[in-house]
Amino acid sequence: MKQEERRKQTTKLLLDTTKELIREKGCHTITMKDIMARSGLSKGAIFHYVKSKDEIFVWVLQDRLEETNRRFMNEVEQGRRSFPEPMRMIAESIEAYAKADLTNKVLMYLLGKEDQPVIAEALRQHYDRSVELSRQWIEVGQRHGAIPESVDAAKAADMFVLLTLGLRVRSTIPSTQAVFGAQDFTALITNILHPK
Repeated sequence: MKQEERRKQTTKLLLDTTKELIREKGCHTITMKDIMARSGLSKGAIFHYVKSKDEIFVWVLQDRLEETNRRFMNEVEQGRRSFPEPMRMIAESIEAYAKADLTNKVLMYLLGKEDQPVIAEALRQHYDRSVELSRQWIEVGQRHGAIPESVDAAKAADMFVLLTLGLRVRSTIPSTQAVFGAQDFTALITNILHPK
C-alpha cells in the first residue's frame, strides 16, 4: 500500500472514530486512549499524524467545511450552474449547522481553548477558509451569471460566515427559541445573491 493511501485511510479512520466518540461522549471526556481503543490504532500510529486529540477535532471541523465545498463544486461541475441547485447544497449545510451538528460542539470546545497558540491558529485558519470558500462560491455564481456582478463577494462571504457562526453557537445553547432560523438565513442569502 502506498504511503499516501495509508495516510488517507488512517486519517479517515481517525475522523470517523472521533466523530462517533463525540456523538457518544461529547468533546470534553474523550481521551486519546478512547480513540486508540475504538480505532484499533496504536499511540505511535496516531501520533505519527497528530500531537493531540484537539488536532483531530480540528480535522473534524475542517472535514465538514470541505465536504460542503465538494458537494457545491460537484453541483457546478455537473452543469447545474443556475442559482438554485448549488445553493441547495449551501442551504442543507446551513440547516445542519442550525441544529445540534457535532461540528458545532467541536467548534465550541475549540473556542474554549483559543488561548493555546496551536488552537488559535487552527481557528483562524478555519475562519479564513470558510470565508475564502464562501467568496469562491459567490464568484463561481457571478462567472456563470447566476449572481449579479454588483455583489461584493468578499463582504457577502464574511457576513455569511459571521451569521453561520451565530447559528452554530446558538445551536449549542440549551432550550433557545429561534426566531431567525436556517430557512430565514437561506432566504436572506438568496435575496442578497439572487434578487428577483
